[in-house]
Formats: sequence, structure tokens, C-alpha cells
Amino acid sequence: MAAAPEWLTHDYIEHALRTHYKDDKLQIVHLELNPALGPGENYGGVLTRVRVRFTLSQQSQEEQLQNLIVKTSIDDDELTKELMAPYDIYNREMTIYEEVLPKLNELLKEIDEFEPLFPTAIFVDRERMAIIFEDLAVAHYVMADRVKRLDKDHAHLILRKLAKMHATSAVLNERNAGSLEKYDRGFFNRYTDAYSGYFVGGLLAAARWMSQEPECAQYGQKLFELAPHYMDIGRECFAPLRESVNVLAHGDVWTNNVMVKYDAVTGRPVDILLIDFQYSFWGSPTIDLHHFFNTSLLEPLRREEQGVLFEFYHRIFRNILTKLNYKQNPIPSLHQFQLQAEEKRFFAMHSAVVVQPVMISEDSTDACFNALMNDDERGIRFKNRLYNNPIVQQNLKALMPVFDRKGLLEVNQCC
Repeated sequence: MAAAPEWLTHDYIEHALRTHYKDDKLQIVHLELNPALGPGENYGGVLTRVRVRFTLSQQSQEEQLQNLIVKTSIDDDELTKELMAPYDIYNREMTIYEEVLPKLNELLKEIDEFEPLFPTAIFVDRERMAIIFEDLAVAHYVMADRVKRLDKDHAHLILRKLAKMHATSAVLNERNAGSLEKYDRGFFNRYTDAYSGYFVGGLLAAARWMSQEPECAQYGQKLFELAPHYMDIGRECFAPLRESVNVLAHGDVWTNNVMVKYDAVTGRPVDILLIDFQYSFWGSPTIDLHHFFNTSLLEPLRREEQGVLFEFYHRIFRNILTKLNYKQNPIPSLHQFQLQAEEKRFFAMHSAVVVQPVMISEDSTDACFNALMNDDERGIRFKNRLYNNPIVQQNLKALMPVFDRKGLLEVNQCC
């Protein structure tokens, strides 16, 4: 497990709480720090759970208890830091929490559609690249099981919140002269190929496994041929839509980037909150849907009911845009939206073939950001093991013929 940063001390937490409560005499009485997640659970940052008891100057020394999550940058080797620098994920997320998400909430309040979409950041520190949140576990929010994946009840909750986030972001951008269009550094972007070690490396690991399976060998060969073109195709996929509604996409919607509240009696999910906006970008809302469906849904929900789920999302998305009087581009009909989803379906293939094997892996050997990003011997060994997973193998055997029939394995699909 990743240890808490050395600078995350009693004095640091005390300063953060004093800033949040606007109380220079706040005093910490007791502090506990523990890792929030284990190896392989998160690759976008170090999460530390903080339990703190403190007193406020105006409350006669009565102790307060607060549980916090501190999210900090990955303290990895210099090569990985260099690879990640062009994405600027930590500054982006801090800006989104400070300047964007509160405005989306205000737009929902305009039309009486407000419901919490995401947690509130109580302290943002750009020098240390840290964000402090209230620990959602106290309000009985938990992470769902990333290996078991999500059913339709979970999917509906996530799609409703995602549709509201997307629609309000389109309106905010319209009202603020394109202020969100600067977020142009999603997983695939024109500035860097730094993620090629993960993306192309994962594609090649999938191809190596497929080449050893008689029923998949033809697809393995196509993936080998696709590899030199892969990052270019991804960039084309991430290009904003022309003359249609673009949004601030979450960028990485999957099981571990939502927090779920369950009914104590029935065990059914009753609410979700979206977390982790490091890869948010301006582009098609369908990219978020492809990623979510192909990393996090149960089988056969992914294979048989995506059309129904696209319709569920579209109804809410269109409703919020209409209520907020969005005019910048034509709001797509369901048919048009489905066509846009097909235009961006490369990302469905990418999410299924390259990303999901990482997301549902139970093998923690070498499961770190360094191995994920790099194509050295350790990184290749880590990626190869992902395709030893029987669930991954079963899924890809079912999905590769579908992707092939849609032309998603062709080298010229950008043209």
C-alpha cells in the first residue's frame, strides 16, 4: 500500500481545518492516518484516510470528530513523473473542484433539479498537489466491488448523475464563452503520447494472448497491425463533435470512481456520487458512456442492453439541456445520439480490450502506476498477467468478433 506523504502531518491537517472552519484557534486533539486503498485499487493518486478529533475556539473545548480523505499525487520514479507531466492531472482536478463543479450545482438549482453529483472539496493545496474531502464513508457511501461489476440499478444511478453533469457543463460553457474548452487533455490528446506504454503495451499484451488462442488468433494479428496506429486513432476519437453538443466529460467513469450508498434493509443502491476528475476533457458525452459500459457493467448487461442504457441517459441529458435553454448547438435526437455513439465506438473497444483487464484484475503482483505506464520488462510482465484472468478471456472471446464486424480493428478507421 502507498504510504501517506511525509508532509501530511499534524500541523498540515490542523492548518487545513483552520482554513476550512475559518478558526485560527482550532486545535487537533488526536490524529490517525491510514492508507485508503490497496495495490491495484487506484492508479491516479495516493488516497489517505484521516480520522481527526479537534476543538473549535467557540465551542468550549467540546471535541469534534471528522473523517477525511486526502488525495495526493503519486510519488513514483522520475520517469513516470516525466511521462505524466503533460497531462497535468492534479492541477486540472483541483481547478475543476474549485471553479467548475460548484457552478454546475448552481445551474441545477436554477431549474429545481439539484441533487449532489460529487463530493465537496474542503481544502485544495496546489503547492503539495493535494485535495482534502470529507470521507464519504461516514455518510455510508462505499465503493462497489470492481471485480463483480455493476447491475442495472447501479447503472441508472450513475447515468442520471452523469447526464446532469454533462448537460450543465454544456450550458456553463455556452454561458461563459467557451470556458471549458481548454480542458483538452483526456487520455488521448494532441500534446502527448505518454500513455502509449499503457495503451499500446496493453493492446500488444492482448494480442500476444489472442495469438495463442485458435479462436482469437485472427484478432490477435489485427491488433498487432493496429498497434502503430493506435494513439492516432485514439486522438481522432477524442476530438470534439462538430456542430453538436460537447460536454465536460468525466473522462474516467468506472466502478472505483463512483461512491455508492446502499439501502440498509434491501441492500439496493439508492445514490451515487462521482469522484476523480483528473482526466476530465471537452468532448463527446458518448466517450464516458463507452468507458463506463465496457469497464464496469455486468455481463450480459454490457452485451445486450447498451441501447436501452443509451436511451435512458439521453432522455435525462436532453431534458436538462432543454430546461436550461441550451442553444449553442442542436440537441441531438436519440437517433442522432446513437450515431454519435457509433462514431466514438473505438473507445468502447479500447475500454474492453486494454482498460477492463486492469480494472478487474485480482493479481496485485507489480500492480503499481510504474508497471502500468512503462513498457520495460516489469511492465510487460504485469500486462501479460492481466490476460491470464479467465473472466477477461471469456469477455474478449465474446466481444472481439463484434468489434471486428464494426471495423474497430482496422488500421484505416480514422479516414
